Amino acid sequence: MMPIYDFDRLAPQEFLNRDIQAEEDVSAAVDAVLAEVRAKGDAALRAYTERFDGVALDDLRVSEAELDAAWSSLDPNFIETLRVAAENIRFFHQRQVHQDFRLEKDGGIVLGQRYTPIEKVGICVPRSPVAFPSTILMNVIPAKIAGVKDIVLVTPPEADGTVSAAALAAAKIAGADRIFKVGGAQAVAALAYGTESIPKVDKIVGPGGIFVATAKRKVFGLVAIDMIAGPSEILVVADGKCDPRWVAADLLSQAEHDVLASPVLVTDSRELAEQVATEIEVQLARLPRREIARKAVDSNGKIIVTDSLDKAVEAVNRIAPEHLELCVEDPFALLPKIRHAGSIFLGRYTPEALGDYFAGPNHTLPTSGTARFSSPLSVDDFVKKSSYLYYTAEALEPVAERIADFAEREGLDAHARSVTIRTAK
Repeated sequence: MMPIYDFDRLAPQEFLNRDIQAEEDVSAAVDAVLAEVRAKGDAALRAYTERFDGVALDDLRVSEAELDAAWSSLDPNFIETLRVAAENIRFFHQRQVHQDFRLEKDGGIVLGQRYTPIEKVGICVPRSPVAFPSTILMNVIPAKIAGVKDIVLVTPPEADGTVSAAALAAAKIAGADRIFKVGGAQAVAALAYGTESIPKVDKIVGPGGIFVATAKRKVFGLVAIDMIAGPSEILVVADGKCDPRWVAADLLSQAEHDVLASPVLVTDSRELAEQVATEIEVQLARLPRREIARKAVDSNGKIIVTDSLDKAVEAVNRIAPEHLELCVEDPFALLPKIRHAGSIFLGRYTPEALGDYFAGPNHTLPTSGTARFSSPLSVDDFVKKSSYLYYTAEALEPVAERIADFAEREGLDAHARSVTIRTAK
């Protein structure tokens, strides 16, 4: 049963266990994969795909015929669900597009900033048990809105050598340019270095397990990455008026992801805490993925009882959760007090699954407390900024001596001379 703790008796390090790091053997295995793919290209990818996914592929790329067959095989109602979800995601992310700006000052000075898209982006999509169509929508659509010219999707094949029809339909709706049947650290390597089939990209985004996360960390610098994602987390803040069945269901919605997932409840009601702990056991017994959820609950599950909702907010800001549900009477009263959270779900009728699949805000979120300094995936992740400046001779002349003096105080005489040589009489 999920343990119950008093907020005031918890030491800071006890709020959430996040000391999860790649073991040395994982790091070494990833190093070997990266080196092999860099040296042998597609041959290494085919070998790893046969070894890890149990399928021998002649062609790593998903063909147009496969895309068409997947589309034809799907229930039209589900295709419409994908379309509606995609439209919701576009609607939200289009508001994130930045405008260039230009500033003009007296004397012929022009300053400005331009936003330009990253040219090639690789998107990793895990398979568990099939490639996630929701992840495809959430990653491809912001890149498309940003103006990325070449969006390369990689995902491991199923045992029969195909990619799930739902995933391929999502990729078609979202606008992915190329899709390849390769996953794991080898997919990250292919995107970072390029192979005969898979192009080298400028940035790699998307979730994955410890091997993908470790590979992304190792290739960072050669390419950009979005974030190093850890296990999934949910923190539910609930008052005593909540239905314990709903709260338990929300906690288990993340516990079923991964044995390392962290389901946490913070409440100002000990009665609710006890009811939720009991209800979790009832619902766990009915879950198809109960073994995974059981381990997550036992290892990382926690119920924290506070004496007020203000203390509950304090717990939230200490933990900085990936997903935060405010299941309280007036969630908008608490919202301004939340400083650290990836995505915030307000009210009793906004379960975390709404954000995973449908509502529009991105579900690729900062984990492991990184919401203290990072943000959900957005259009910003697929653009870069360039500043520019223009001075006329008349604008440079009165400030030249100040700039030269500044440079000389830093011991950079050539910097100083590059200015004064233009203004010398």
